[in-house]
Amino acid sequence: MDFGLVLQTDPPASAVVGLMRRAERNGFSNGWTFDSTVLWQEPFVIYSRILEHTTKLKVGTMVTNPGTRAWEVTASAFATLNEMYGNRTVCGIGRGDSAMRVAGRRPNTLARLSEAMRVIRDLAEGREAVVDGTPLRLPWVKDGRLPVWMAAYGPKALEMAGREADGFILQLADLYLTEYMVKAVRDAAAAAGRDPASLTICVAAPAYVGDDLDHAREQCRWFGGMVGNHVADLVGRYGEHSAVVPEALTAYIKERHGYDYSHHGRAGNPSTDFVPDDIVDRFCLLGPAEAHIEKLQALRELGVDQFAVYAMHDTKEETIDAYGSQVIPALRTT
Repeated sequence: MDFGLVLQTDPPASAVVGLMRRAERNGFSNGWTFDSTVLWQEPFVIYSRILEHTTKLKVGTMVTNPGTRAWEVTASAFATLNEMYGNRTVCGIGRGDSAMRVAGRRPNTLARLSEAMRVIRDLAEGREAVVDGTPLRLPWVKDGRLPVWMAAYGPKALEMAGREADGFILQLADLYLTEYMVKAVRDAAAAAGRDPASLTICVAAPAYVGDDLDHAREQCRWFGGMVGNHVADLVGRYGEHSAVVPEALTAYIKERHGYDYSHHGRAGNPSTDFVPDDIVDRFCLLGPAEAHIEKLQALRELGVDQFAVYAMHDTKEETIDAYGSQVIPALRTT
């Protein structure tokens, strides 16, 4: 199993670079950031510094979307980093949540996301693609490689990820839901004539190493609220008791009353008081290192290739170090 670190690009950017360097020293293979243009600093600028100050770490968006940048701009940004640092990027992409809603826009449609994934991948890898009716190609791209991993929860999005993406990002670590959604993605890949094993499966969730579970829960409760935004969209589309969306995912948002994006992805978010302890426990990895190892071994058995640690809490450095000294070695030797 590989490991990634997920950060927000809060200033100073030097702190983000420093944490990513720390992650690489501790055995992490990927460095991810949010991509929400209004709320945080521009990630592609920071990626250049991360890549300059690391040797093997791959960087990418968790996640970008088709609506806040022209697709040729996104492709060119990834391709430029790849040319400079040797194909060390991954494009994580979804319909768009905070980046779109904060700017007063709705998340993109799946049809638009599908077209954007194809165009961005083709352009970044040097192939021609049609953008708004005009054939385009980046003539300077040589031997470019850009895996595109799609974030998804709902049945149509899961099917599209299996059919079209190079990888699948699941932003929660619940064992039942992981099994359910990984199966849906791989079944869709097989139905499309693809090798299901060729898709990289990435689970991303907060991890907090320590014995004080009450404090850990309060530091990570924000995550249930973030996921709840996507769940609310699913409930609006399919209803509260849908045969195609598991109640294990949707039931907990019954007491949800709106969401304030000014606290998005942060410990202490006041919009997440509806999230019960059992959801935090199911969706996140909490407790001593041994508890993390046990859950990660179960996730690996379900086909998860990478676990990406959301480190938006008060023990970023300690969590990175604990994973490097205890968790990552155990998952690579058992």
